[in-house]
Amino acid sequence: MNYNDLVSVARGDKPADLILKDARIINTFSGKINDGDIAIYQNRIAGVGDYKNAKQVIKMNNTLVAPSLIDGHIHLESSMLHPVNYARITIPRGILTSITDLHEITNVC
Repeated sequence: MNYNDLVSVARGDKPADLILKDARIINTFSGKINDGDIAIYQNRIAGVGDYKNAKQVIKMNNTLVAPSLIDGHIHLESSMLHPVNYARITIPRGILTSITDLHEITNVC
């Protein structure tokens, strides 16, 4: 991917591949929910704001959009699930990273 192209999409000078239009975007830093569009170029978020030009537009109709979540402390073995099965449960719910304390990992492996 060309960085200059990504910046051009972010500025609105170049069309995005996809715009998620009229989303409600959760800002995990401020705790606020902002209304706006998400411009995507070559499978990367180019920008968040007001975008008009894209190859494809998906109307979000004020659907909430959040970044992936991090589970900051889990004892995976206490779930009694194999790590693959744990991932099958958590990934669809937005948890893409887990910080684990594997003090009894032999329980599930």
